[in-house]
Amino acid sequence: MLTGLFWLLALVLFALATHVGRRFRMIPIVSQLLLASIGLPLLMLFWIEPHWQLNGAQLVAPVWLKSLYSLSFALLLGTILSDVIDLRLDRQSLKIALPSFAVPFVSGLACAVWLLPEQPWLNSLAVGLVFAITAIPVLYLYLRHIDYPPAASRRLVQSAIVIDLTCWSLFGLAQGSLNLSSVLLPLAGALLPLLMRGLRIRQPLCYSLSFFALLVVAEHYRLNALIFGGGYLVCMAWLKVPLVMPLKAVWLERMQTTLAIPLILTFGIVQIDVHSALGQISPLQLAALLLLPMASKLLGNWLGLSWATPSFAGASRWRESLLLNIRGLSEIVFLNLLLQQQLISPALYFALILMSLIATLLPALAGMSNPPLKSAVVPGKERLCQE
Repeated sequence: MLTGLFWLLALVLFALATHVGRRFRMIPIVSQLLLASIGLPLLMLFWIEPHWQLNGAQLVAPVWLKSLYSLSFALLLGTILSDVIDLRLDRQSLKIALPSFAVPFVSGLACAVWLLPEQPWLNSLAVGLVFAITAIPVLYLYLRHIDYPPAASRRLVQSAIVIDLTCWSLFGLAQGSLNLSSVLLPLAGALLPLLMRGLRIRQPLCYSLSFFALLVVAEHYRLNALIFGGGYLVCMAWLKVPLVMPLKAVWLERMQTTLAIPLILTFGIVQIDVHSALGQISPLQLAALLLLPMASKLLGNWLGLSWATPSFAGASRWRESLLLNIRGLSEIVFLNLLLQQQLISPALYFALILMSLIATLLPALAGMSNPPLKSAVVPGKERLCQE
């Protein structure tokens, strides 16, 4: 009873935080990160644990919750992969993306090897990828609101797509290399579009519904959802079958904002004893985890933007470096994936969530225009790089 009441309370708090944030012209992901990184730990510490006698393990135990989590995770991962797979590469975007990925990735590897406790190589690789990733949807939102020139916006979003595609692909391949048998079933499922074409199924909605349904199954049964999702969408792209979202854009955005993102953030945060987690890392490690990802990402962005030709007269490398440093949704999904697979510790998860919040706030703190009150989802789920 109290467990269900807690989750209802959490969703109400996220809805309230989103509403209040919009009154201050914040995008939803910023107010949600603020609540997740500050509000929820305080709620757990001062009310839920002492008065309701509930800990994180009890709060995430219900079977219905795990099913709902799998559905939410699949929805967000599928949305991100659908953006990443829609890549139309150009030379200038590649020039920006290479240093923007390489510099923070190497910095993350160095941090994992020299500053964090000894761990397997896959864990260190995951930290490097967390340092490098960029949030495509939030980046797109900022670019739309500040009326950035369309060609320049397209270049930045394409650069972010290259970076995220590299991150997700490297992680999927690294996981598969450790246990080839764990990759076979997801890969077999990813070939389903070829079977459907052989059966003369032409409706894109059938392919898309199968994609999201199997993504839920893969996440629920701890199969490699990333390998399945990426492979399935590659097959669809090869067959020239468009991905059709299961809901209209406005309802999809509402479901993500009111249910999926709050559920995933809360699911990760409540499992962390913040006081104990912060005690597990030294002040030096905490400072490094907060500052190194942003500093190395800004440096990589600056080098890439200096290498590429300016997208328009008066383009500011500083502004564009800050924009490409945005984390947001992609980082949240990736961090939750790592936490559920025990590739990062709760302490590391919490520190990197804080870093994501700061990085996402930086453009606004640096004086860039506030984001719009309306959703940034494009009607009809238009591709982010086509605006």
